[in-house]
Amino acid sequence: MSFTETNINIFRMINDLGKEYTYLNPPFVFIAEYTVYLLALATIVYWFTREYKNRMMVISAGITFIFAEIIGKLAGTLHSNYQPFVELDNVNKLIEKTVGNSFPSDHTILFFSFCMTFWLFKKGYGFLWIIAAILVGISRMWVGVHYPADVAAGALISIVSAIIAYYVVPKLSFIQKLLRLYEKGEGYILPSKSNSKDF
Repeated sequence: MSFTETNINIFRMINDLGKEYTYLNPPFVFIAEYTVYLLALATIVYWFTREYKNRMMVISAGITFIFAEIIGKLAGTLHSNYQPFVELDNVNKLIEKTVGNSFPSDHTILFFSFCMTFWLFKKGYGFLWIIAAILVGISRMWVGVHYPADVAAGALISIVSAIIAYYVVPKLSFIQKLLRLYEKGEGYILPSKSNSKDF
């Protein structure tokens, strides 16, 4: 069985579940479309805890996403495919999506960039972020807008990028200086007892 056939078969297996278990479609549509807002909210909450480590985590996640997105765009020039609902018949398409190159999945890159970074910094309960990212990846296939290869490539790029950023970004002196400069300015606007400490 070729890679293309395997990719399509796995997609069909997941996407067809939505036809059999229709009551699960609304939750998966929510996960596929709206959990990005929950991720954004969590990122804001982490930032405004005003803890140095949390802020370094958010900065690392942002840099991870930018780096992973650049790599993703480069990967998209080497390989491209349209969304499954464009290329295949009888796809259970549950959300609207602009037709274009779906390799790799930008949505997956976003979630794994932030969720993997959060897990690296938080450990312990941070594994819940990885579960959330996996659910988002599965949901993109469930609603019919990405192949497994799109999701897997996005996840892999983001995981590698997050690991590199985790070990590099907090040690960059200019990042540390910029963060402390920001916190100093913030202190004039939102004065409070500083929770900052050396990383």
